[in-house]
Amino acid sequence: MGQDYKITHLKELESEAIYILREVAEQFQNPCILFSGGKDSIVVTYLAYKAFYPSKLPFPLLHIDTGHNFQETLDYRDELVKKLNARLIVGSVQQSIDEGRVKEETGYSASRNKLQTVTLLDTIEKYKFDVAIGGARRDEEKARAKERIFSHRDEFGQWNPKNQRPELWNLFNGHKNEGEHFRVFPISNWTEMDVWQYIYQEQIAMPSLYFTHTRDVFQRDGQWLAALPFMKLKPTEKVETRQVRCRTIGDVTCTGLTLSTAHTLEDIIDEIAATRITERGGRADDKRSETAMEDRKKAGYF
Repeated sequence: MGQDYKITHLKELESEAIYILREVAEQFQNPCILFSGGKDSIVVTYLAYKAFYPSKLPFPLLHIDTGHNFQETLDYRDELVKKLNARLIVGSVQQSIDEGRVKEETGYSASRNKLQTVTLLDTIEKYKFDVAIGGARRDEEKARAKERIFSHRDEFGQWNPKNQRPELWNLFNGHKNEGEHFRVFPISNWTEMDVWQYIYQEQIAMPSLYFTHTRDVFQRDGQWLAALPFMKLKPTEKVETRQVRCRTIGDVTCTGLTLSTAHTLEDIIDEIAATRITERGGRADDKRSETAMEDRKKAGYF
């Protein structure tokens, strides 16, 4: 009975997400999928593919490349695009820096994560996207718990958490004025466990970063970070070789790694069931202030 319940539960979540994706196709003229190479954006892409199969995926994938990505993420992205015969659009943070649109941070904790906002908004404007579909979930972080499924953004790409539209009886209002756009989050009602159980059920191929692997890392403020050439170490920080995996995937500079022995999807599910650390507990960008995520979202972040 437990197995039947799980399958029914995931089917309901899948049906809701597919309904939302088809609503996007109906209500908007030029949608895109925000693709980070993380598990949530992969699941959203898979759901979109499934929603419109056997037709070609109707939405291009938009990836904001910080220039500080894991190479495994980029390799997976390119393989997936080829497999789905999808259109890929890449916005470059390095280009935004070179053009003077943003200023690169300096110091030991420097990150390009926040800089993505300008690149994202510029790319949305360049390609005239009227909606960007993302993989954010309400259980991830307190600011995202405030988000509607159809999230209105003003002409400056900004989000106002105090001025959101009601979503009663699964009625979604995509009306917007000139210059405005929407972010839509089809898996808002999913949990981290739901995502991994769905990946397991559908046997979706995942980036190798999510599974335990050997990597050179160093510890900072209680977090393990990847020791890659652009990471500036403090004199007291030492590189060690450890067995780790990613629980979330983002810009290398702020993506904490988890000590792990999870080599399979079943191992990952068991590990998540036992942990008491939140999914984004290893994200350094969320620890810059109590309202770090909300501040970024108000400015136009994912």
